[in-house]
Amino acid sequence: METYSLLREFADSWMLLFLFAFFVGIVFWVFRPGSTKEYRDTASIPFRHDDKPAADEEART
Repeated sequence: METYSLLREFADSWMLLFLFAFFVGIVFWVFRPGSTKEYRDTASIPFRHDDKPAADEEART
């Protein structure tokens, strides 16, 4: 059997199943219970210094 044909058969069957299982695993990881707090904290990073601007690089040195 030719290398191309062997890799093509592998990609069409087992790799497709592996990538589908990986995708389903990632979806379950994102929507798992208790992850809301983590994502809410990450989403609020740009607004942490909303009351006053962050210190300048020149002012710190």
